[in-house]
Amino acid sequence: MTITEDVRAAAAPATERRTTISIAGALNAALRDALADDANVVVFGEDVGPLGGVFRVTDSLSAAFGEARVWDSPLAESGIVGTAIGMAMYGLRPVVEMQFDAFSYPAFEQITSHLAKMANRTKGRIRLPIVIRIPYAGAIGGVEHHSDSSEAYWTHTPGLTVVTPSNPADAYSMLREAIASDDPIIFLEPKSRYWAKDEVALPVTTAPMGRAQVLRSGSDVTLIAYGPTVKTALETAELGAAEGLSIEVVDLRSLSPFDDETVGASVRKTSRAAVIHEAAQFGGYGAEVAARLTEHEFFHLSAPILRVTGFDIPYPSPKLEEHYLPTPERVLAALDTWEW
Repeated sequence: MTITEDVRAAAAPATERRTTISIAGALNAALRDALADDANVVVFGEDVGPLGGVFRVTDSLSAAFGEARVWDSPLAESGIVGTAIGMAMYGLRPVVEMQFDAFSYPAFEQITSHLAKMANRTKGRIRLPIVIRIPYAGAIGGVEHHSDSSEAYWTHTPGLTVVTPSNPADAYSMLREAIASDDPIIFLEPKSRYWAKDEVALPVTTAPMGRAQVLRSGSDVTLIAYGPTVKTALETAELGAAEGLSIEVVDLRSLSPFDDETVGASVRKTSRAAVIHEAAQFGGYGAEVAARLTEHEFFHLSAPILRVTGFDIPYPSPKLEEHYLPTPERVLAALDTWEW
């Protein structure tokens, strides 16, 4: 199914919307339904209008809702977020796209100094219901500034909710929930998974934001993953099963807030855990996960928490990214360093 077919499926009447759809198509459906349900929802960013976005997530939305609801912004990320903040102060619910992960850095000051702090600064009198969609991570052969894993910047910023789906059902449900939220949401979309497909009955409601999910049950070790590395964890579990290793896979879904309950219960069951992410290891998100599990579950652990990540270098060129990204083989090799 092409993105055009995905969009047609997403736009079909509810009784006809059980379909095999990609993450990109599910996100398109979520935006379409949010725009239809609430006149205060607006969508803007670089090339999200007639072009439909670089990854075609906003395909046909401008034609369906008009340029007053879905439009192209100037190439100025700080201006995009600053404009969204002003709109939200006056009752709108902006959904903005950063186009690529590293393109969001010019908006860093607006996001961290204003978007994240406004509710606290005004003692809750001003809420900013803004969703910032950021296509992130690698494995697409992107050049510099087009493949990055910036999640730790956002999760380190109090006042932001940071979520990332790994499948079409979550993509739809979590984006609808994010748009309905009165708080600012960083919505990380794994670029390499945009075309991952599943059968979904739209509209679909999955577990709420803030909750992790166990995608595969196991008894020997817990693999903790999110976004693009959920696929890596599930593939590792398949390879491990062939070697007699029972691997449980937890999809975090929400990076901030963190679901201590679900993750902790899994680690108490298996007594071992490893975190997988594409970002560099030093100061990466996996360090927070390892610290929390060590603090909360120390007496249930049989071995140190492992991190299987990208290397501590700038994200490499397309020809080298296969050596940089965590693979199932690298994860299994890391697990072999334990004394079982």
